[in-house]
Amino acid sequence: MAEGAAEAPAESGGGSDSGAGAPERGVAPIKPQYLTTKEQFHEFLEAKGQEKPSQEIKAGDPGSNDLAEPEAKRIRLEDGQTGEVAEPGEQPQAQKRARGQNKGRPHMKPTHYDKNRLCPSLVQDSAAKCFFGDRCRFLHDVGLYLETKPSDLGPRCVLFETFGRCPYGVTCRFAGAHLGPEGQNLVQEERVQAPPVRNGLDKALQQQLRKRKVRFERAEQALRQLSKGHVPGPSPEATVPEVSGAEGAPRQDSGDTQQAVPEPGAEALALGSVRTCGPLTDEDIVRLRPCEKRKLDISGKLYLAPLTTCGNLPFRRICKRFGADVTCGEMAVCTNLLQGQTSEWALLRRHPCEDIFGVQLEGAFPDTMTKCAELLNRTIEVDFVDINVGCPIDLVYKKVLDVPLTVKIRTGVQERVNLAHRLLPELRDWGAALVTLHGRSREQRYTKLADWEYIAQCVTAASPMPLFGNGDVLSYEDANRAMQTGVAGVMIARGALLKPWLFTEIKEQRHWDISSSERMAILQDFTRYGLEHWGSDTQGVEKTRRFLLEWLSFLCRYVPVGLLERLPQRINERPPYYLGRDYLETLMASQKAADWIRIRCQESEAPGCGRPRGPWAAGLTPPCALFTVRCCWDPCHPISSFCRSIRPTRTSSRGWGRGV
Repeated sequence: MAEGAAEAPAESGGGSDSGAGAPERGVAPIKPQYLTTKEQFHEFLEAKGQEKPSQEIKAGDPGSNDLAEPEAKRIRLEDGQTGEVAEPGEQPQAQKRARGQNKGRPHMKPTHYDKNRLCPSLVQDSAAKCFFGDRCRFLHDVGLYLETKPSDLGPRCVLFETFGRCPYGVTCRFAGAHLGPEGQNLVQEERVQAPPVRNGLDKALQQQLRKRKVRFERAEQALRQLSKGHVPGPSPEATVPEVSGAEGAPRQDSGDTQQAVPEPGAEALALGSVRTCGPLTDEDIVRLRPCEKRKLDISGKLYLAPLTTCGNLPFRRICKRFGADVTCGEMAVCTNLLQGQTSEWALLRRHPCEDIFGVQLEGAFPDTMTKCAELLNRTIEVDFVDINVGCPIDLVYKKVLDVPLTVKIRTGVQERVNLAHRLLPELRDWGAALVTLHGRSREQRYTKLADWEYIAQCVTAASPMPLFGNGDVLSYEDANRAMQTGVAGVMIARGALLKPWLFTEIKEQRHWDISSSERMAILQDFTRYGLEHWGSDTQGVEKTRRFLLEWLSFLCRYVPVGLLERLPQRINERPPYYLGRDYLETLMASQKAADWIRIRCQESEAPGCGRPRGPWAAGLTPPCALFTVRCCWDPCHPISSFCRSIRPTRTSSRGWGRGV
């Protein structure tokens, strides 16, 4: 299962008001000189760090709730109920705790961005006319579009500087950097290069998938055997595709498979995504035997978990820079992949820095799982496929996949009924190359500590198959204790969201007291990677902002090393209110979305407000341009009431329908 960022843990004691008193259970032990109260914390931030609170730092009111939920998330009384206190002698009714997403918050999808959009034929400088002609719903008047387009967010375009050409042209939110005097899109010929990201969805393949004209011969053969009661096993003979024509495209043979009318390129897509020509070689004909398939040896390596929402490609690039060895894309739904959904295929994209990369699939039926595995096996470049245990693992591995198959499971379904030790031998016999065990049950979610004692018992049950452990690793001490259980390696999930430099700490066996300016530089890199990945037009900028805010909802829970009384911070310890060593460090500790947005102006001044300061003086895109919320196109505009109400939603990084 995907290590989801979709649900934050609910630890006991994490929401209490902590002052200078004794440390409470579930509260990070911060040195008394840094502790403060909720009121003083927000007063300090409102004063923009110019002066310290006038009152002495003291413990907060024990009856107050520092981590109060937003107004919309408080428990609403049912019709007919009152908020009065129960009479003496009456049994007070237990109040439910507000859990889950805050679905009652004001949430507005920016539909106004769809108005006055420029036709893609003009954006891409296409020589051909618009395919829709007079029926096109987009603008064809560049001058009219520029009149309604919001102002640029900065003087430099990341895509133009990195790749020599910005494909978004006049729609780029940094278009001034690459538009000529007559509005033409400039190109730096000497620097032009294709984006290095791999595993994109080919348009021809997408059309074939949508029309259901892609054939899955290996999957259908395995499914036919399964329907006849035969357990699919390794093919005794290699499958030799029939070829016709000079280019070696397979013929449409007659059989049980569905006949489809071939279109240009359809025959090539039935065998692979790339049309080849030239002599026929052995690798075109001979299939690998199971013993010859690629092996996966990642023992002792640090594995970044597939994180829903926050485990996007820009975040994985950040983690690779800090020492992550193995990365995996967000969980993709097989049905959506087979339908050619662009947003789902975007979850499979791979950056060149990801030297050991896998994808995680989710599915519930043998036909979709086998067909999706065969499709990915011949169209994308991955080192392994990670899968849920609900699929027919032996069917997928033995008959369809040529790359190693890994599995990620939990201890079981119910809290006190562990099943993993019984399932692991089956997974080993079915051909799984590696299994990752999360030390919690499905019922527990993230409310209890991971059971590493049980993981140690499962190591023996899984032997000789390597078993990775996962759960509650936030320091190098946690990783060392995990390795002492005998696991082959450690998968890191929420710990990487709180501090992506955790991989460096583990490899160097030290605590890194990272400064606020260094953390801001990490955010700068994320925004740059985000613009490269999601685009520099309005929609791409909004996606970068959105997922940056999602990540900040985890980063705010990190407590700097120099402020802790006891090392290390544990993953189930929430920080109390504290004043950091500088204003930016304090601002990064805020759990209010409005304060995350305010971070944008701390290290630079917005375009048009003066000369940038700090690391942004070199001309790099400052995060201030990306933290500007939808209704505040002027970065210096005060945060409106709508901006203050924005709270990120936890969904997949497939975003609002565009994942490229």
